[in-house]
Amino acid sequence: MPEFEWRDGVPTTITVNGKTLEAISYGPSPDRAPTIVLLHEGLGCVALWRDFPKKLAEATGFGVFAWSRSGHGQSDPVDLPRPLDYMTREAVDVLPVVLDTIGFKHGILVGHSDGASIAAIYAGSVEDHRVRGLVLMAPHFFTEEGGLKSIAEAKTAYETGDLRSRLAKYHKDVDNAFRGWNDAWLDPGFKSWNIAEAIDYLRIPVLAIQGADDQYGTLAQITEIENRIYSPVDVEILADCKHSPFLEQSEKTLAAICEFCARLERIETAEVEIA
Repeated sequence: MPEFEWRDGVPTTITVNGKTLEAISYGPSPDRAPTIVLLHEGLGCVALWRDFPKKLAEATGFGVFAWSRSGHGQSDPVDLPRPLDYMTREAVDVLPVVLDTIGFKHGILVGHSDGASIAAIYAGSVEDHRVRGLVLMAPHFFTEEGGLKSIAEAKTAYETGDLRSRLAKYHKDVDNAFRGWNDAWLDPGFKSWNIAEAIDYLRIPVLAIQGADDQYGTLAQITEIENRIYSPVDVEILADCKHSPFLEQSEKTLAAICEFCARLERIETAEVEIA
């Protein structure tokens, strides 16, 4: 496998399972510092993280890597229709290859929405001691009627409003991106989707962040983590915030993640000194 060239702030691509995926990295490379790997939401991509990856690298001193999954941003399109277990497939079949491709040595997975679900599935089903912690922003572990209603409203906005034109600025195949997400979530079979069992197998610290006014999921998602997890969990519920804490409450989200990273680093250092 060709060695990935880590270049601070320079757009690039990686090849995973035959797909060319857009990517970007910030801060120090994995051989120089821990790495934060960002997993975007269902309609997200590299560009829609805005300046958050750069700020995260500067604030933590960690390297930060983000990529657009197939069907998103400038990456190759995804094959449609998506299977209803597409998040599990991303976690098991794609994410391990991404981590190996970039030379990931140790660090944290930071996921938002679908990306948080993928991160949780990975940490709960794949034994990877390189992953030392999880940050889950607006995670989904099961479907909720209110969330499905908001997703149905997004379909209407896409077909009759300006959502398609707004998303087209970020996705080279906007229909592929939208349908790959929306069709799966609105499939009748998706109502029974539930990956909460992944929480039972988590053995690393978790930071869960959610907006108090999240239109796609209630605080029941966070309660599920608190009730099931065996490892340490910190929870941040942000007022005046909907589904995107890293945009709507950027400074508070950044501060919470920085504190979490610093605490993990102190634990790592202490363990090394004891050893």
